[in-house]
Amino acid sequence: MKSVRLLALFCLIPFLANAWGPTGHRAVGLIAWNNLNAKAKKKITALLGQESLAMTGTWMDEIRSDSLYNHTADWHWVTIETGQTYEQSKKNPHGDVIMTLQRLVRELKGRQFSGAQEKEALKMLVHLVGDIHMPLHVGCCDDQGGNKIKVKWFRNDTNLHSVWDNSMIDDSKLSYTELAESLGQPDALAVAKLQKASILDWAYESMQYRKQVYAIGDGNLGYKYTYQHFGIVRERLLQAGIRLAGVLNEIYGK
Repeated sequence: MKSVRLLALFCLIPFLANAWGPTGHRAVGLIAWNNLNAKAKKKITALLGQESLAMTGTWMDEIRSDSLYNHTADWHWVTIETGQTYEQSKKNPHGDVIMTLQRLVRELKGRQFSGAQEKEALKMLVHLVGDIHMPLHVGCCDDQGGNKIKVKWFRNDTNLHSVWDNSMIDDSKLSYTELAESLGQPDALAVAKLQKASILDWAYESMQYRKQVYAIGDGNLGYKYTYQHFGIVRERLLQAGIRLAGVLNEIYGK
């Protein structure tokens, strides 16, 4: 009986870990769209139909309620302990965000999907590029990416993961289009530099923010925490969008 309860708990853990929320994920998709070349835009439009790249960004969270996709639950995150590399870390037998992104890119480049399968793979790619850029999706310790760290956000009970998922972004009162526009457009050299980084690089960058992310004092968070950390949120969203565009141009734009 105990093993059944532990298995149930293990299965629930990933479902606590959404990244960015709808506004952030859609902003990533819009930034990517604005940085695609014409050939990539044409192919992606043919694949997605009436659905915009931005709106696909939330699909992988929406399917959590469908048991047919239970096998994708652990693909949103990865655990790499501080001081370790991904290669040194203990691997999740059900997969993680790094190995899933690497596989999706490889298979999409190799044209290993067709029709509906390719469309789903593209939607997963869009979402997971956003996920890996959220610092708490490259987790450590035993806090479920900050979900077990209880805090208050303007006196309301929540957890650290939720603050980064939604609270700071939602409190900006920006739509996803306004948020994307507010992040600006890097010049060509900056774009090229961002797009040179590998999927592992993206994960290691997220690890570098741990000290700042976990600097929560007494746990009563609000204006000061936003002032100190919202710049990280904005930077990671922009990087995710630019890099997603680079990957999609490689797959569909050549």
